[in-house]
Amino acid sequence: MIRQEQLAQVIDAQQDIFLNKSAQLIRDSLASIPIVESYATIISGIRRCGKSTLLLQLLKKKYKHALYFNFEDIRLAGFEVGDFSRLQQEIDKRQYRVLFFDEIQLTEKWEIFVHQLLREQYTVFITGSNASLLSRELGTHLTGRHLSMELFPFSFKEYISYKNLKADKESLHSYLKDGGLPEYVNYQEPLILQNLMEDILVRDISVRHGIRDIGSLKQLTVYLISNVGSPVSANKLNGMFGIKSSTTFLEYFNYLRDAYLVEFLPQFSYSLKAQARNPKKIYTIDNGFLSVASSFTENLGRKLENLIYQQLRRKYKEIYYFTDKGECDFLAFIKGKIHKAIQVCYQIDDLNFDREYNGLLEALRFFKLQEGLIITLDQKDVFEQDGFTIKMIPAYEYLAEGE
Repeated sequence: MIRQEQLAQVIDAQQDIFLNKSAQLIRDSLASIPIVESYATIISGIRRCGKSTLLLQLLKKKYKHALYFNFEDIRLAGFEVGDFSRLQQEIDKRQYRVLFFDEIQLTEKWEIFVHQLLREQYTVFITGSNASLLSRELGTHLTGRHLSMELFPFSFKEYISYKNLKADKESLHSYLKDGGLPEYVNYQEPLILQNLMEDILVRDISVRHGIRDIGSLKQLTVYLISNVGSPVSANKLNGMFGIKSSTTFLEYFNYLRDAYLVEFLPQFSYSLKAQARNPKKIYTIDNGFLSVASSFTENLGRKLENLIYQQLRRKYKEIYYFTDKGECDFLAFIKGKIHKAIQVCYQIDDLNFDREYNGLLEALRFFKLQEGLIITLDQKDVFEQDGFTIKMIPAYEYLAEGE
């Protein structure tokens, strides 16, 4: 239980820090925040990707004043369901009608409180760093009363804008290495990434899910991030890192995905059972984490592939890789219909051209798609064959267009 006076002090302190925070680069996502009267807006994403900064930018753009309240504050460690009534008193006292709640899903019965606020015509925005915790409660009391969006680290466009760079090979190399987490881009201190990964693995996964062997979880995470672009199967990992059950591996995969740290790309199949059974490819939400996994530092091809995955992930809900006689790195669908087929290769040469070209062409024929892309570091070309067109374009052009 939190005393009323203590709660008031926390609100005032948090509000002062929030309002005096630098708004920094105006995020591209600001224009696409869904806002509908009597609906809660849910913004989820990995820790430290800029969710509270986005709220501040929204406040300055659209509202005269709003309450910001972060439930992860250590001073709120004893916050209970009954304390929501005290929080309501502080909201009424300050006459706020727009409410920003950060990590509210850490508190039980939060969705009942939010539902009550919506009935009373408050405007409510919720941010959180765990996709599953948010969605589970949203599916009960807030069914049909919420709109969701995801926020990602800086895109390439945002990165070069923040650093005042041109879209070229040199800036792409920097982005390949740095990634887009705002604090790391700003300070270039590796400990920021290391501490962030530690926070996610310990606080968001190990403590929350009661995992005692944190060492095995860390080893698995480093292994996965070190192998982005490679297929992975829980059955084939069985016994590694001291983890003896494929069920445990699958649980860890889900925890890492819910925390937006590691993602798993399915192989395309019209059979849902086959999709579930086939190995999935590993990707991470930000390239900065690849530097934390030291064994990965020089594989620029995989880093570029990871970047293109991130860009597709920003735009498309349905993404797959394709394997038959050859392989195509990415298929993007919109409402179940194929939209793009993309191959990624850092440098096309005589040794790999046939493999990359034919793998993409095979996907185009399979889906009867007229055009495909090969994304490289800086090469450009156009190929036409049997009514199909394959364009080879530099990654910095593709990413700068925001496609």
